[in-house]
Amino acid sequence: MSLQEIADAVVAFVQANQAWAAPVAFALAFGESLAFISLILPSTVILVAIGGLLGASAIDIWPVVIAAGFGGSLGYAISYWIGLYFNDSINGYWPFRDYPEMMRRGREFFEKYGAFAVFLGHFFGPIRAVIPVIAGMAAMRQIPFQIANVTSAFLWAGGVIAPSFLGLAWLAGH
Repeated sequence: MSLQEIADAVVAFVQANQAWAAPVAFALAFGESLAFISLILPSTVILVAIGGLLGASAIDIWPVVIAAGFGGSLGYAISYWIGLYFNDSINGYWPFRDYPEMMRRGREFFEKYGAFAVFLGHFFGPIRAVIPVIAGMAAMRQIPFQIANVTSAFLWAGGVIAPSFLGLAWLAGH
């Protein structure tokens, strides 16, 4: 099954089962924010489509945005704890060993920007896959990490879902 077919199936499921929009958004945002899963899961595209479905049907967007924010925060937190637990030995495990250049660039980005790198990570796919792991490997303090993580996860969730919601709600006259 191709990524496009998976995306189409998820969107069709949410269209037919709109009560599941928030749990699906949570799961997608969690996967999108979990170390390296974001490279193979087309979550952002699906979340944009879900936002549009909600806008066209005048369903409340806030539970979906909140669920996606929590999912994104949890995915990043687990990725951080993976980096904290495995530290530099993580470079010997799949998928990290297969992407040494991404790990190197992520480390350089984190060393340059610190907590701001964690904040920005939710918004940029290539670094989203490694920044929380690198923050854990660097033993970044938990409070600054979580402030950057949670703040950016909720902003990212709203920024991904709300534009298509608002656009289609406007077109549908809701």
